[in-house]
Amino acid sequence: MFGFLNVYKPVGMTSFDVIATLRKIIHIKQIGHTGTLDPFAQGVLPVCIGKATKLIEYLTSNKAYLATVQFGSRTDTYDREGQIVESYDKKVSAIEIEGALKDFEGEIEQLPPIYSAIKVNGKKLYDYARSGQEVEIKPRKVSIYKIEMRDFDFNSQSAKIYVECGGGTYIRSIANDLGQKLGCGGYLTDLIRIQSGMFNIDSAVKLEDLKSFEDVEKNLLNPINYVDVPKYNLSEQEKERVGHGMFIKNHTRFDNGIVFMIYSDKMFAIGEFKEGIIKPKKVFEVL
Repeated sequence: MFGFLNVYKPVGMTSFDVIATLRKIIHIKQIGHTGTLDPFAQGVLPVCIGKATKLIEYLTSNKAYLATVQFGSRTDTYDREGQIVESYDKKVSAIEIEGALKDFEGEIEQLPPIYSAIKVNGKKLYDYARSGQEVEIKPRKVSIYKIEMRDFDFNSQSAKIYVECGGGTYIRSIANDLGQKLGCGGYLTDLIRIQSGMFNIDSAVKLEDLKSFEDVEKNLLNPINYVDVPKYNLSEQEKERVGHGMFIKNHTRFDNGIVFMIYSDKMFAIGEFKEGIIKPKKVFEVL
């Protein structure tokens, strides 16, 4: 089995739980996902199966989310799973929220939550948090391409916020930082990932609908349609050369970077442009 699977991760499961469930269904160990979702979050979780796991590094890391932020308090985890550490009397308006969101657009520095899997000195941050140890957390640069308020209920002080961002962005941190900027506190109560790279929520398959090997197989996606790199269709002769690790002449307009080498509309190998030739890097042999 070779390909991508656009899975809709349900609330209550970790991303690893999804992988473990799929392994039991199809009895294949070589499975990986392309971006962790917290247990309380739901939505698009791209999964690579078989040798398609070798393509994870080539997938676009850009993502889109619909986040629900509760104002009036903040928690130690920056989301509803944590303990409330401070509450505020201040009420905010829609105009105030929209104004504050403008400061989050573009390349910003973001402080990751202490309850996260980022490693500092070889130890995950949440291990420091759980043991009560103090650790210096350094801000990281992240890219926010678009952020806007989609809905707001003044009485409940709850807002729905749409975010398009680059990889490594913590939406929990946005919720916390937004609350701090507004002087009223804020934390994440709901999160839906609606897009990850070229994988969209509209075409995601629910995990509960994947009950057999055949269910997974019929929902497999051809990787060549979901990775934004140049493609080169191999002739029969070129396929034989590439299959033996030999270079072929470069007949494309590209002369630098990576190329997907296609045969019979399927991924055959990954190549690299080198001074007028294409040199194979990885041969999949999945035909």
